[in-house]
Amino acid sequence: MKMIVGLGNPGAKYEHTRHNIGWQTVDVLAERAGIRVNVNRSRGLTGMGLLGGEKVLLVKPLTYMNLSGECVSPLAAYHRIPPEDILVVCDDVNLALGRLRVRKKGSAGGHNGLENLILCLGSNAFPRIRCGCGMKPPQWDLADFVLARFTAEEEKAVAAEVRRAADAALVFLTHGADEAMNLFNRDPEEEEKKRLLAEEKKRLRTEEKKQKKEEGSEEPENTSARTPDTPSDQTNVP
Repeated sequence: MKMIVGLGNPGAKYEHTRHNIGWQTVDVLAERAGIRVNVNRSRGLTGMGLLGGEKVLLVKPLTYMNLSGECVSPLAAYHRIPPEDILVVCDDVNLALGRLRVRKKGSAGGHNGLENLILCLGSNAFPRIRCGCGMKPPQWDLADFVLARFTAEEEKAVAAEVRRAADAALVFLTHGADEAMNLFNRDPEEEEKKRLLAEEKKRLRTEEKKQKKEEGSEEPENTSARTPDTPSDQTNVP
């Protein structure tokens, strides 16, 4: 069994804030799999079921962000889930909104939730999906920024990012961290530009072939080079 943990803070006050992208991702996964994440265990909301054919435990810690490990570590010990099978989804202020970064392991990188997980698990060798929540403006305090809600203009990008994070989690379950890294550590804007460019090249090739075909069908028949028929039964005259 594997565990997917969405980091965030409980309560309506923190819904749809930058710090709660992890919670939103778990909600999307739960909806896709028909798993109800409503069992309160080890100071967290949990739900168990099948996702991508794999048995999975979805977790939304209720400890608040800075003590996330106090929820996850006892659950991991009880279910005997090693760190490499615990996927953590969290926000990242060092990534642009819409960007994902999948890693097999690593440091906390200044993220208090990851730091507490490393402390409680006694290991940093757990995979994680870091979701860009936008760069902090210079005039903002970091805590105020991550606890702020997304703007109306950002909401569409956030929804797409959360869906991609859920897709990345599913690939992790079914094909492993390496494949998830290969597919999702790309800039979605650059990928979209490449897709549009490929479509335009394909369209131009189709138009070119069509034009050549039309030009070929309009060429007049060339009869000047034809020779008269020669009778096959000519008679020799003495």
